[in-house]
Amino acid sequence: MDRILFLDEVAERLRRTPAQLRWMLHTGSAPKSAMIAGRRCWRESDVEKFIADAFADAQS
Repeated sequence: MDRILFLDEVAERLRRTPAQLRWMLHTGSAPKSAMIAGRRCWRESDVEKFIADAFADAQS
């Protein structure tokens, strides 16, 4: 089962500030996320896929 990550954890994993991750959400360039109980959450696998896809696109 996936771990559920919150904004600060995802920002740290992406090496961005929380404000930069919020901007990515605003512009639609952040990993797939959901609102659960009023908090923005990410599945760990979606964050890892986002990173892997970025590297795959760079190889093309």
